[in-house]
Order: sequence, then C-alpha cells, then structure tokens
Amino acid sequence: MPMIRITAPAGALTEEGRESVQRDLAAVLLKWEGAPDTAFFRAQAWSYLLELPEGAQTTAEDDQPRFLVEVTVPAGALSDRRRTGLVEEATKTVLAAAGLGPADALRVWVLVHEQPDGTWGAGGSVIRYADLVALAKEKRADA
Repeated sequence: MPMIRITAPAGALTEEGRESVQRDLAAVLLKWEGAPDTAFFRAQAWSYLLELPEGAQTTAEDDQPRFLVEVTVPAGALSDRRRTGLVEEATKTVLAAAGLGPADALRVWVLVHEQPDGTWGAGGSVIRYADLVALAKEKRADA
C-alpha cells in the first residue's frame, strides 16, 4: 500500500494547505497508482507531515523553504508515465499548499521509493504486489 511523507519547515504551508496537504497528496498517490477510490484503499494510503523547527532547513544559497515529498509504493506499481504524473501532480499540490507558484517548483523534491516485493508486511502478514492487484480488481468488481 502507498505511504507518503512530506517534510517542510514549520510555517511554510498556509493554514489551509497544512490542513489539506496530507489527504490531497494521498489522493494524488492513489490516483497515479491506479488504486480504486474506495474507503478501504483510502484508509491504507498513509500520509505523514513532518514539520522542521525554525533553522533546521537551509541551502548554501538561501533560507527559502524547501519541501521533500517521499512516496513509498510496491515495486511495479508505477510505470514511467504514472511516476511522471505523480511527481508533477505532487509538486503542484505542495506548491498550492504553500501558496507558491510554478516558478518555485524546484523547491519541491519528490522521491519515489519502490519497496521490493516480499519486503512489506501489514496485519502480521507479508503482502505481495500480486495480492494488491487482485484485491484492487475485487474491490472494483464490488463497486
């Protein structure tokens, strides 16, 4: 199942953006992963917001806020087209949540971590990508 983590300096997101960015990014991830839009899959799309204390993030050039979005998905879940769409839409989502525009896109990095098959477990069992695909097909048929 997908997991997304955004790291940002405290105060870098707008109030509204801070309240919505986690669910917005989770929805973006599910969309590009091709998961069914069901309560079950939404509940499995975990999202974390890590806010850094003042002065904890900088570059050699300036102190403008930078944003790191880390996405973990099962290996094989994203084609190149889907990965590209995910990175583009996640970047736009973070920029909007911070009240920034396209000119600031390089201040958002998106790292996609693909978890090798058989190395992720949930509910006390190892979950394989084929299991997730079968479950998604089953959930689509139930809809």
